[in-house]
Amino acid sequence: MKLPIAAVCKAAKSRKDGTANVSIQYCFNSEERAELGTGIAIPPKFWNRKQKCISSRLPDSYGISEKLNEKLEQELMKAQNIVSLALKRKENPLDFFKRYYSPDRSFENIVEVVDMLDTKKISNDIYLNKDIYFQIDDYIKTKTKKVSADMPRIYRNMKDHLLAFEAFRKMPIVFESLDINFYESFVDFLTYDYILARRKKRMVGLKTNTVGKTIKQFKTFLKDRIKKKIIKAFDMDDWIVLQVEVDAVYLSVKEIKMINDVSLNKHPHLMDYRSDLVLGCLTGLRFSDFSKIKQDDLRDGMLFKKQQKSDHWVVIPLRKDAQRILSNRKFESFKPLTNAEFNRHIKNLAMLAGIIEPVTHSYKKGNKLITETKPKCDWITSHTCRRSFCTNEFLAGTPASLIMKISGHKSERDFFKYIRISPEEAAHKMQKIWKERGEV
Repeated sequence: MKLPIAAVCKAAKSRKDGTANVSIQYCFNSEERAELGTGIAIPPKFWNRKQKCISSRLPDSYGISEKLNEKLEQELMKAQNIVSLALKRKENPLDFFKRYYSPDRSFENIVEVVDMLDTKKISNDIYLNKDIYFQIDDYIKTKTKKVSADMPRIYRNMKDHLLAFEAFRKMPIVFESLDINFYESFVDFLTYDYILARRKKRMVGLKTNTVGKTIKQFKTFLKDRIKKKIIKAFDMDDWIVLQVEVDAVYLSVKEIKMINDVSLNKHPHLMDYRSDLVLGCLTGLRFSDFSKIKQDDLRDGMLFKKQQKSDHWVVIPLRKDAQRILSNRKFESFKPLTNAEFNRHIKNLAMLAGIIEPVTHSYKKGNKLITETKPKCDWITSHTCRRSFCTNEFLAGTPASLIMKISGHKSERDFFKYIRISPEEAAHKMQKIWKERGEV
């Protein structure tokens, strides 16, 4: 029996990067239907509407069209099996399809679907369902209300990396397989074989610190499941969280003023982004905090803020520019900006302000040192705000212990990672100290 199931890719649902999800569409009747993503995303112009497949003209940066079409055929077969099973069991096929279809699972035949359903009967009890991805989803669910808004995305990235590794080695990841050999193979895969999604050019391999972040979050998840006695404890002492010191830019006091003073008459949509950029540089808060300041946080020229990431209170004296920005803010109607939009627009702000001198940075990917030169404006991110505050205060002679009280850093080791001064700035600071001591 031919079921009303087909693959679709709709240009109307394109994302900001120009790609759209390839989905499985199931039409239950003329009014009820469901579209569920397959995990494949391509520019819609490379979708063959007549043959309902991916065009062979698809650039390799989005994946090999032949392999993606093979995966799409598997997803269609999976959807057919699920709906067929629902009809045999006399259950609502639309609800059944939405409940059980997922690109994260491999259902080669109907028996595997039945086995999966049997597992789902006990899946409400997290102590009985030992599926690693079910446990990750439960972990994300329990953490969402306790962490900053950006953390669930980081957890999902970790899950995506595991799914990609599982597909790469063609072997399911189960708790029993986690040992030092798994760790080493996973790190090697992320470093040398992982294909970055939604990139204009084909990019393979993650930066060392990105690999380290995934390992760190995976270890934290596993320790949580061990603590809850869902899985047995095992040795992770040799699972090293890779980390290297990275180059990063900060905005000097002069550059912050250049951004604050640049005319935006032709770019009024950048006004709110400028306000938050300057505010972040003057307070040292993280984006998750300075983008969500409330009227109640302001008292007697001070900003009282509970940091979302560390759950730690800080009290920040406000400069005149910071007070001006907050006094002009209409808190009742202010809509918080998203991190991705903020990062994109502040680069344009810095470019308009003339902060375009070339800056060369290097980073490690595996055992390779990669060097990259770009205009300074292109290196600026939301974290530049916090780094700028700490560095400018340090250069001005404010004691590190006092800056840490404002920034919320709990250790000098973490704090000094934020200090980004050039050799010339260090020399001038040393000269100033010598002069104050009467040695010049």
